[in-house]
Amino acid sequence: MKRAVQWTMGSMLIICALAGCRGPKPASVALSKEEVILRDAQPERVFTGMLGGEPVHLVTHDCVVYMIKDDTEWEKVLEPEFYPSFMLCDRQSLRADGDKVIATLGRMAFGAGGCCASGGTYRTTDGRNWQKF
Repeated sequence: MKRAVQWTMGSMLIICALAGCRGPKPASVALSKEEVILRDAQPERVFTGMLGGEPVHLVTHDCVVYMIKDDTEWEKVLEPEFYPSFMLCDRQSLRADGDKVIATLGRMAFGAGGCCASGGTYRTTDGRNWQKF
């Protein structure tokens, strides 16, 4: 009888230990497209700083530069010129240069070698108005 009690107690301890290892699954929070872009953005594709005395948050994704306001509103502020072909984004980056931000964007025609059918290097002093150089 003593052995039966030990067996029962041992079984109960094992069951309790195993049950304790399984906690509730964390609630998965669905991220918006914008949150995923920001989460996955490489550092050279994001600029956060001051331009023209105003705080500016820029991110580039798929060869388009967006200005982010209040972490919820995204405005497209720069995109390479249209090219009559299917395009792939081959290069994109943002970098601070004194009181300016320099954006490099390059789209390659699908199936073509080399870069770039559209794009170039652009600069801004306010995040909205861009000049190609």
